[in-house]
Amino acid sequence: MRLFAAVCAVLLSGPAGNAQSPLDEKPLAREIFKQLIEINTSNTQGETTPAAEAMAVRFREAGYPDSDIQVLGAAPQKMNVVVRLHGSGAARPVLFVGHLDVVDAKREDWSVDPFEFMERGEYFYGRGALDMKSGDAILVATFIRLKQEGFQPARDMILALTADEEGGLGNGVEWLVRNRRDLIDAEFCVNSDGGGGSIKNGKHLFMGVQETEKIFLTFRLEVTNTGGHSSLPRRDNAIYHLVDGLARLEKLEFPVHLFDVTRAQLERVAPLYPGQLGTDLATVVEHPYDTGALSRLSAIPLYNALLRSTCVPTMLTAGHAENALPQSATAVVNCRMLPVDRAVDVERKLIAVLADPAIKVITTTPARASKYVPMNKKVMAAVSAAIMKYWPGLPVIPEMSAGASDGVYLNRAGIPTYGVSGIFGDEDDVRAHGRDERVLTASFYDAVDFIYDVAVSLGRNL
Repeated sequence: MRLFAAVCAVLLSGPAGNAQSPLDEKPLAREIFKQLIEINTSNTQGETTPAAEAMAVRFREAGYPDSDIQVLGAAPQKMNVVVRLHGSGAARPVLFVGHLDVVDAKREDWSVDPFEFMERGEYFYGRGALDMKSGDAILVATFIRLKQEGFQPARDMILALTADEEGGLGNGVEWLVRNRRDLIDAEFCVNSDGGGGSIKNGKHLFMGVQETEKIFLTFRLEVTNTGGHSSLPRRDNAIYHLVDGLARLEKLEFPVHLFDVTRAQLERVAPLYPGQLGTDLATVVEHPYDTGALSRLSAIPLYNALLRSTCVPTMLTAGHAENALPQSATAVVNCRMLPVDRAVDVERKLIAVLADPAIKVITTTPARASKYVPMNKKVMAAVSAAIMKYWPGLPVIPEMSAGASDGVYLNRAGIPTYGVSGIFGDEDDVRAHGRDERVLTASFYDAVDFIYDVAVSLGRNL
């Protein structure tokens, strides 16, 4: 095996190898993808430990010594796996991260079994197909290929697949930062849970590289009442208070707040969209308060999220019996705050809009603010070179993600983190966290080549 790897390493003398080589990892990536989908790692029903241990087995079989593979974490059912490919030490390490956990999925809500890998038509289906077991499989296959080829990077290359990014008390990246910083310390991090390519009407438009992300912030709205018998209703009803407040919240729009990342993002994507959409995107860059353009863009969830902070109710609970007046009514409101906004201002705005002293506003998930670091030139150069190879002329655009990722923990710890997934998706058919989650088979296989090239480039680039 060592002789075979050495021969192949010579044959693959180019910076990204040869996609037609015997070590082409596409079949392996698909096999790993299937294995991960069929391990239930959902937050309430599953565990990440079996997935972490299964990937550790694959790393051992690829030739990584036990000393370079760690399975560890905050709880027995919430383990992470960390593997290291040693370099010459000429530069500080590069870290690659992905999360093993997925959001819950009910079989009755899906047309297929969410925890059975399925290839149908042009898609792979399964919970985590997009978010983000496809990315995990690609990273694992890449690290296996690098080891089997005998790749010698200039810097250590670290892969961490972690628990509880989607929620829970055992977030793997946070735990590693606090307890085993030595395992993941790096000059910078590539997060496969961010970035990605955009497809519109079947056309590849651009590749996004996540430079920063919105901040997760959650409140509980709570109304309490003495209650009573339902045969004697009163106007002072906990449900009425809460519903009236939520109706006012529905109309809330935070002020538009463009900053350097979102301004550049909108400016660079505007020419890619014909008609009114492209015109409106260009207009708000030059005139952020143009009412017509803002109104049209705010009606599109993606652009509304890029323009401002947002708050939306996601859960409701009220009452305790069908024949009793409610003694309490609660709602969960999740906010996604621009990284340049302040949590205290978001809370004040929420209280002002609810406009009812009976509605108590309680912070349940405080904002984990972290300043973003301008785009790393090495990351952008590696992504741009791979894009030029596979999609010549396609724009590469730094962007802000409307969602949140584990990057917040790494950025706070001083490890600048950038989102690079390599997977293209139809921007009008995003099913992450939703029913019948899926990823294009062609996009998955393209990303296998793309991520390998990016990894090789970052391993060599000082």
